[in-house]
Amino acid sequence: MAIRPGGELATRPLHFIWIADCSGSMATDGKIQALNNAIREALPLMRTVADDNPNAEVLVRALRFSSGAAWHIEKPTPVADFKWIDLQAHRGLTDLGYALNMVAEALQIPPMSDRALPPVLVLISDGQPSDDYLGGLEALNHQPWGKKAVRIAIAIGEDADTDVLQQFIGHSELKPLQANNPEALVRHIKWASTAVLKSASSPASQAAGLPMVLNVPLPALPPPSDPTLIDDVW
Repeated sequence: MAIRPGGELATRPLHFIWIADCSGSMATDGKIQALNNAIREALPLMRTVADDNPNAEVLVRALRFSSGAAWHIEKPTPVADFKWIDLQAHRGLTDLGYALNMVAEALQIPPMSDRALPPVLVLISDGQPSDDYLGGLEALNHQPWGKKAVRIAIAIGEDADTDVLQQFIGHSELKPLQANNPEALVRHIKWASTAVLKSASSPASQAAGLPMVLNVPLPALPPPSDPTLIDDVW
């Protein structure tokens, strides 16, 4: 809790959750390695954003899914102390619904605080769900913090089901980000973990003029890659 002139200003928790597809197809063409590298590159930038917004306590964790789902980093960890552990792709299915049910459980009150800032959920996938993803999405929407969460989706390669990712986002004005090469993936990961995080954690007065997703200002999307410079690889 920070002490400010005129009284106390309590730090509010902001939960940031990576939801990563680790199905067998992520082992091809260096996709899982590129995802690990992108998140690792983004972490110092996330720490800078958190330092610039002392009213928010940014807590990071990660969930992986293939056949079933499991917490990759389960404890909500202050971003200053967060260390990335490389994901591994596994043979098996793409159980997105299982993963969304686990996220919904994590966003219940409790353990979530009713005075938290809207969580940021970043879903990364290169395929199509193999289970009842609509049931998992319904469970997520049933939780107040699930419904209020800022949801970003990144499609890795052209085989990703962007219709499903759009349903996860839940807002027509925000589209899935398409990453067809490592450079685009890094750019999208950095945008989600810096611009979006900054908007979610900043006082509303600092975000005047930006379009809103629910009660969170939506920052400008990252510019697309120049197709003459980088060939699609995924």
